[in-house]
Amino acid sequence: MKISDFMSDESFDDIFNKESDDINEQLNTEILIAMVGDVNAGKSSTLNRLMQKNVAEVGAQPGETKEVQKYYYRENILFVDTPGLDDIYKEHSQETLNFYNEADVILFFLNAAGTVLSDTELKSLNKVAALNKKIIIVLNKIDAADDIPRLVNYILEHTGFAYPVIPISSKTGEHMELLQKEILQQLKEVNKDVLLAANMADKSSIAKRWILASGASAAAIGAAPIPGADFVPLTALQVGLMLKLSTLYGKPITKDHAKELIIATVVGNIGKTAFRQIVKVIPGAGVVVAASVAGSMTVALGYAIKYMYEKDMDLTPETLKKVYRTFLKKEKEK
Repeated sequence: MKISDFMSDESFDDIFNKESDDINEQLNTEILIAMVGDVNAGKSSTLNRLMQKNVAEVGAQPGETKEVQKYYYRENILFVDTPGLDDIYKEHSQETLNFYNEADVILFFLNAAGTVLSDTELKSLNKVAALNKKIIIVLNKIDAADDIPRLVNYILEHTGFAYPVIPISSKTGEHMELLQKEILQQLKEVNKDVLLAANMADKSSIAKRWILASGASAAAIGAAPIPGADFVPLTALQVGLMLKLSTLYGKPITKDHAKELIIATVVGNIGKTAFRQIVKVIPGAGVVVAASVAGSMTVALGYAIKYMYEKDMDLTPETLKKVYRTFLKKEKEK
C-alpha cells in the first residue's frame, strides 16, 4: 500500500512543507513573558521550577530591589521580572510599560500566604490590563496557606472572572503542570507554543496534551460524511503532530522519512480498510466508526512516537509499526 493509493505524492509534499514551514516560523519568532508582583511573591523560583533550570536568581529579600530584571532563556525567549507598578523607580516605568504592551503572556503573581489581592495589587492589575489583557493570575505559595478554593474564588469574583487563576507552589512544585498548560495555551493563540515547549524540560506532559488534542481533532475529521474525504486533512493533522513531537524532543525528521512512517502505520492500518467495509454493510454506521478509527489511529501514532523518543529508540518504519500496533490495540480496547 502506498500514499498514492489515497493521495498524490505532490499532495503529501505540500502537506509536509506547510506543516514544516509553520513550525520553523515559530522557532524563528520571539517570546516575551512578563512577570508582575512583589519581590517576595516567588517569581524567580516559579520561573526556575517552570523551566526546570536555574534561569533566574532566587533569594531576593522583600524590598531589596525595585528594578526590572531581564532573563534571556534563549536568544528569542525573554522573561521580564518586574515589581508591582507602584514600586517601580520612575526611570524604569516606561520600559516596564513597554514590556507589558509587547508581552505574549503576563504572569501576575499573588501571595497565598499574605493579603491576597490587596487594593494596591488590584489597582496594579487593572493598570496592566489596560495595556494588555493576556494575563494569567498566579496564586503562589499555596503550601503555606489554607482553603485555597476559597482564595481562588475570591480572586475570580473580584476580577470579574476575566483571567484564569492558577494556584501553585513554586516550593513543592504543586500544580506547575497546570501553569505550564495555561501558558502554552495562551501562546498557541499567537502561534508560539511550540517554541517554548521545545525548550521546556517537562516534555512528556506536553506531548500527551498534544496527542490527545490531535486525537479529538482527528475524530472530528473522521466524522466527515463523505467516505475518503477525510484522508488528506487527517494526514495533514498526523504529519503536523509528528513534526511537533520531533521538534519537542529535538529529533528532526525529513520529508521522505515522514512519508515512510505514515506508510508504515496509518496508511497500512487494517482499521481503515475495516471501516470502509463496515460502511458498505451497515447503513448509518460510517460517522461513528470513522470518528473512532481516525481518533484511535492518531492517538496511537502520537503515543508510539512519544514512547520511542523517550526511550531513545531509532525511529525506523519497521520499529514504529510494531510500537504503533501495540498502542492502537490499547486504544481500541478503551
